[in-house]
Amino acid sequence: MTAYVLKRLLLLIPLLFGITLLAFFLLKALPGDPVLSLVGERADPEVIENIRKEIGVDKGFIGQYIGYLKLLSHGDFGRSYYTNRDVLKDIVMKFPNTMRLAFAAMLIAVPLGIVAGFISAYKRDRFIDRLINVVSITGLSIPIFWSAIIIMLFFSLKLKLFPPSGTGDIRFLALPAFVLSIPAMATLSRVTRTTILDILKMPYINTARAKGLPSIKISIVHVLKNAIIPIVTIIGLDFGSYLNGAVVTETIFGWDGIGRFTMEGIIKRDYPVIMGCIIFGTAVFVFVNLITDILYHYLDPRIRLHAKEK
Repeated sequence: MTAYVLKRLLLLIPLLFGITLLAFFLLKALPGDPVLSLVGERADPEVIENIRKEIGVDKGFIGQYIGYLKLLSHGDFGRSYYTNRDVLKDIVMKFPNTMRLAFAAMLIAVPLGIVAGFISAYKRDRFIDRLINVVSITGLSIPIFWSAIIIMLFFSLKLKLFPPSGTGDIRFLALPAFVLSIPAMATLSRVTRTTILDILKMPYINTARAKGLPSIKISIVHVLKNAIIPIVTIIGLDFGSYLNGAVVTETIFGWDGIGRFTMEGIIKRDYPVIMGCIIFGTAVFVFVNLITDILYHYLDPRIRLHAKEK
């Protein structure tokens, strides 16, 4: 396991290199000029040229990329064109808010999604199963910006139960966390249902029933335990994407996290901010997936046996 973890961490280096190269190329290919966005098109040409030299965009693509790699080699993500603040410090400062939002969303999505999947599987083809399936498909189909606006209009502006935007206590956290949990909840419900239906067909389930084991014990010990791997996979993927910053949700609800920070950088063409968020998000996503893989090792004895045979 130690060798596997070290190998995955070493693979992070070429991955980050490839991500930075691709992101840097795409940013430079986008229309628009960050300097003109900063000072305006009517600024004096000499002022524009001086700012280009100051922030380093007067060089060619290769020169800018090599200069950025030199900064990264020292753990420096550069400085924002607009605030002149250290990008890494801003990311570290905003990341706890994104973590709060991600944890809150998963606390809603995981239990509700798994329970809905269980009920749907055990009540297959009944009314409750069809209802859960319709709700799940709807949750996956509706764009998150649309559900965010509708929920904000209803719970904030009409019922006035929650503040419409801002960063703060649980009252500010409730709506964005719920909106963010909807796709994960729907996915978990569908995956749990499908997995449990497959497991219920297995011979060892019939054997457990023939032995007279209680249904609740069969559901927890035999069904849930064997269904946990795909469920953990979905949780890991969703949680990793949330920690990268839920751009749409954080922007709509004014939540001061990585997602909103990224969107502000894109709007302003603040290249150091965009690149910093991409690199940080990639590292976080790889780390979360690594933790998920380690959990596989302890949750599934077949994986441990396969590792020993190797």
